[in-house]
Amino acid sequence: MALWMEAGSEPKTESEIADLEAITALKESAALELKEKGNQYVKMGKKHYSDAIDCYSRAINQKVLSNAENSIFFANRAHVNLLLGNYRRALTDAEEAIKLSPTNVKAFYRAARASLSLNLLAEAKSYCQSGLEVDQNNEELKKLVSQIDLKKSESDHREAQVSCAVAAAKDLVATFESRGLRIGKAMFRELIGVRKPILDKNSILHWPVLLLYAEAMSSDFIEDFCETDMFSAHLDMISFFHLSAQISFFSPPLPWDRDKAYSRDAIELYYEVGSQSCLSRQQIIRHLLEGTAGSHVENFDGEKKDEKEHSEYGVSGGGMGQSEWVKVNEKRTLSDILKEPTFVIPGIPVFYVVSKKSSFYKEFKAGRWALPL
Repeated sequence: MALWMEAGSEPKTESEIADLEAITALKESAALELKEKGNQYVKMGKKHYSDAIDCYSRAINQKVLSNAENSIFFANRAHVNLLLGNYRRALTDAEEAIKLSPTNVKAFYRAARASLSLNLLAEAKSYCQSGLEVDQNNEELKKLVSQIDLKKSESDHREAQVSCAVAAAKDLVATFESRGLRIGKAMFRELIGVRKPILDKNSILHWPVLLLYAEAMSSDFIEDFCETDMFSAHLDMISFFHLSAQISFFSPPLPWDRDKAYSRDAIELYYEVGSQSCLSRQQIIRHLLEGTAGSHVENFDGEKKDEKEHSEYGVSGGGMGQSEWVKVNEKRTLSDILKEPTFVIPGIPVFYVVSKKSSFYKEFKAGRWALPL
């Protein structure tokens, strides 16, 4: 009987030939039945998708039907894998279906769908174009081409935004280097958020600047402090609204300033030295990219990460006796102060406001105050 024939041997008798034809017919019938059963499972919904895949796989394993028929089995299995989100498997099955039958339009469509889901946009577009060469009026392929083109446009836009963000960050770092500025870890993130300096078209830096009233640890914010501006100009503006006891008709004194000590003529500005270390170039770029389209970028120009870099930008601890306070001359520009060799900018410039009229002033000047841990 043909059932007992050795593999690779040819039937010799009429009986063996008849047996072999009968076995082949049974396998063909089984394969087609499995295909129909698989189709029914797909219609029954997600709970039966694994059963459908099993049916199509068993139909393929019969290995008795034509390439065109087997192509349909692979394309059907690709369809179910797409429904399950198994996009890599779906792509493999669709590609096999195309090899077996280069005119299987559904296989091209499913290969394109899987490629699109895997963000392989060039491959997805190629499969659509190949499918349309077979059926130039296929509406599903045409719609998919439009989806791919839209996603490609969005992807190009995102890449352009990332490139722009990285370039802007590098320009800022180059400017810091040319100015001799030292950048440290960002402080008071809950107050400053992701604010960053801006470099204008004339290559002038505009800094967001945080003013902290050391006595009460309350704050004021200068959104745009041009590096060429003197401190006095900005303090005059702030004092009109916040600091001057003489102009209380227009602005009440600070809520915690019960003694009305914080008048324009009494305030002094200081910055802290001694508690910050400088960040590396890559750390600064990564910091500048926070909150931008390039925030996910890890490496720049193929360079490796700095081995000793910190994992995040935190608050520099300032314990008693660890900080030194340097007074700011109001007639100097922001640029002059930032270039001081002892000044490490904590992300953005931070200056501390104290009043000569306050009892706190003596404590501050004597070095008996430090930033809360």
